[in-house]
Amino acid sequence: MAKKAKFYVVWKGKRPGVYTTWDDCKAAITGYKGAQYKSFATFDQAKKAYNSNYEEYKGKKNAEPSLSSEQLLKIGEPNPHSISVDAASSGNPGVMEYQGVDTKTGKRLFKQGPFKEGTNNIGEFLAIVHGLAFLKQHKSDRIIYTDSRTAMSWVRKKTCNTKLVENDENKTLFDLIRRAITWLKNNRHDTPIVKWETKAWGEIPADFGRK
Repeated sequence: MAKKAKFYVVWKGKRPGVYTTWDDCKAAITGYKGAQYKSFATFDQAKKAYNSNYEEYKGKKNAEPSLSSEQLLKIGEPNPHSISVDAASSGNPGVMEYQGVDTKTGKRLFKQGPFKEGTNNIGEFLAIVHGLAFLKQHKSDRIIYTDSRTAMSWVRKKTCNTKLVENDENKTLFDLIRRAITWLKNNRHDTPIVKWETKAWGEIPADFGRK
């Protein structure tokens, strides 16, 4: 299946504008302190956003109108008493990082990376485990949202079933994987890990905006 196109708006950066690739968007914001940018599903959405104020779009999810009103009603709204986690990888494998944010406000709670060589699935797995440890440490009863069924399965099985082979470039990452698996085996938690409904709610709040 062909990858769905995305459009990127840069309100504040080296070169504000609407971009059709993440690489161009990245070039326009890298090294610019306080850059303001966001991805959109269509050019019309991006153009409208660019001509508006960044604050109106900050933290908003750009829902894709691919579900019926009945389906949307059945799914409901996301639980704001939660954190959302996500990962981004420039290639497979490639440079990878992950983060967790407050679902309601978009405030970043933790971030790891970039790692020289990783995969998106590994990042999603580590993000969930990091989220579980974060919530346990803070004695929080919030839930965790992720958009990765693969990572949910790995966490449930307490393993990281990656095909990536350990080498000198990714040794630090594999050390982190081993720590995550050990944590899962040695710690009990009651935190629900819930699939983020992208088709109903748009991109997960922790999204890096690179898809």
